[in-house]
Amino acid sequence: MGVMIDGTYRVDDPGPDTTEGGAFKRAASTIRNWITADGPFTPDAGRYHLYAAWNCPWAHRALLARVVLGLTDKVSAAYARPRRTEQGWVYDEAGEFADPELGVRAVHEVYARQVPGYTGRLTVPVLWDRETAQIVSNESADIVRMMGAFGGPDLYPEPLRDQIDAWNDRIYANVNNGVYRAGFARTQQAYDDAVVQVFETLDAIEDRLTGHDWLVDDAMTEADLRLFPTLARFDVAYHYAFKCNLRRLVDYPALWAYARQFYALPGVSETVRFEVYKQGYFSPSELRNPLGIVPKGPIVDWSL
Repeated sequence: MGVMIDGTYRVDDPGPDTTEGGAFKRAASTIRNWITADGPFTPDAGRYHLYAAWNCPWAHRALLARVVLGLTDKVSAAYARPRRTEQGWVYDEAGEFADPELGVRAVHEVYARQVPGYTGRLTVPVLWDRETAQIVSNESADIVRMMGAFGGPDLYPEPLRDQIDAWNDRIYANVNNGVYRAGFARTQQAYDDAVVQVFETLDAIEDRLTGHDWLVDDAMTEADLRLFPTLARFDVAYHYAFKCNLRRLVDYPALWAYARQFYALPGVSETVRFEVYKQGYFSPSELRNPLGIVPKGPIVDWSL
């Protein structure tokens, strides 16, 4: 999907980083400013614009925070097309997949506006600041947490932070990123290691949710919000496209009930696009899906 060097876009993408053992390693986000009451980025309604993509789970985190915290009228958003091209995440001139803010046709055009010139991967989500005409952050975890500065329910209450952080760390390593470590593995051993960790962690989450509605205490927290995007994609994408097929989400009674409970929250279902997920994860890939054929199934009922 290309890379940017000193503010110039280059189509020649070197591909996912890997270790010598053939294990996938995700590149770190590098633009990490913060919204605070003291500024320079302050929580002002109408100041920020979110660049997202329906099928990106990291962007989904930010979209969920935007909905759960009641910020849809305060933070605008643009959604990239389901499939990336050699230009990376791309936008149409008009319609559902257009950018009404800057009118860009690819997300690299947003990164190109950074001063000094940006070098690195071209990912979503991207939180854009209208006032200073620059990117605030391209780190999804930071964007989720800083959206709390606008108000709304506290997803990271101080008395529960140690527990939330522990779940966040475990879920990121073994579930959010774990499915990618399985799907992008270049050796049998790297795949075996990753997929075992995915399901060991899902088993632990199942145990926790048996008799509980949420991961921490008795209310939704940031840990739940960061888990849900992977659950939403699991049976329609990761189970097949990434070979995470020891079990399906629907095979976990407590976890499946929890996922549907989350999906039923006001506004959450509007952030979920199952057909878009399939278009993205089953896009043409020499390693995973050379013909680019998108499966019809599975048929899963997410309603309570």
